[in-house]
Amino acid sequence: MSSQTYIANGIPKGPISANLAQRRKRLDSLGNGVIPGIVLVAMITAVAFSARNVSGFALFSPMILAVVAGMIYSNVLGTPVHAKAGIGFSQKRLLRFAIVLLGFQLTLGQVVSIGAGGVGIVALTLGATFVFTITLGRLIGVDAKLTQLIAAGTSICGASAIVATNIVTNARDEDVTYAVASITLFGTVAMLGFPVLAPLLGLDQHAFGLWAGASIHEVAQVIGAGFQNGPQSGEIATVAKLTRVAMLAPMVVALGLMARRGSSDQAAARPPMPWFVAAFVAVVALNSLVMIPAEVKQAVVLATTIMLTMGLAAMGLQADISQLRLRGLRPLALAFCAFLFIGGFSLMLVKVSG
Repeated sequence: MSSQTYIANGIPKGPISANLAQRRKRLDSLGNGVIPGIVLVAMITAVAFSARNVSGFALFSPMILAVVAGMIYSNVLGTPVHAKAGIGFSQKRLLRFAIVLLGFQLTLGQVVSIGAGGVGIVALTLGATFVFTITLGRLIGVDAKLTQLIAAGTSICGASAIVATNIVTNARDEDVTYAVASITLFGTVAMLGFPVLAPLLGLDQHAFGLWAGASIHEVAQVIGAGFQNGPQSGEIATVAKLTRVAMLAPMVVALGLMARRGSSDQAAARPPMPWFVAAFVAVVALNSLVMIPAEVKQAVVLATTIMLTMGLAAMGLQADISQLRLRGLRPLALAFCAFLFIGGFSLMLVKVSG
């Protein structure tokens, strides 16, 4: 008789059964966590695409309709707890992969289109907004760590910058939630409102794309606003925004040095470098050097739009307006003032450079 022991279901104990149990656990985790959230996001995405067939909604891109539908669902019906993992997956991994695929719609020639002046506008806006927010936060008495989170989220790249900045600031979870909620709120306002202001401000597609990319908070919000105003605006806005995102790492390094000043802990924080920025640049280079068939490009464009819409739907589902009440009105006022400053300052630079 074999020395191998058996369990009740006939599977021998040992490495094989351990691997099977581990795989089963992963499948159960996937089914109970990620899949329900992705299904919910997909349903809202389908509603957004369908809503464009309704009279009056055809003017809006499915990305904008998705984030609005997500916010309504979340704040009226509530987001199921078991769907959180899938929503987070859609907002982070799926959205970033879509941004990488967006590179197939750009070439290096288009990237050069924003010019050295465009890069200068982005960098100057980022620095000025960060300094303004930090200074105003001190003046009105907002907690220093929460102020840094709001400053990073406004000036760099929204929730991603907030999470990255918190690696070195070590703020409370409530502060992170507040900062993300406020940044999402005002970034959504910008995404919806800036395209309406474009003709009133006399901005052509190039100028509007540069303004949107230099001032709107989240990458997805920039894409939503930019392409709402036209394909050229969307491309320039994406490049300008990714230029801001690329500045996340040096900014976090600077914050880490500030946090270590006067501290006994001299361990250096490792600044995160967004992988999708490097991947996006690689795809743009590939698209510039290799002739890709038109049919393949059309399929990639459709897939990119669907994934971007899902990412924005997930973002809307994460926007819990009730979280803004937990920390009072001063941080909200700070986020609002920072939102006004970055919009006004970048617009001024765009106008002057034009």
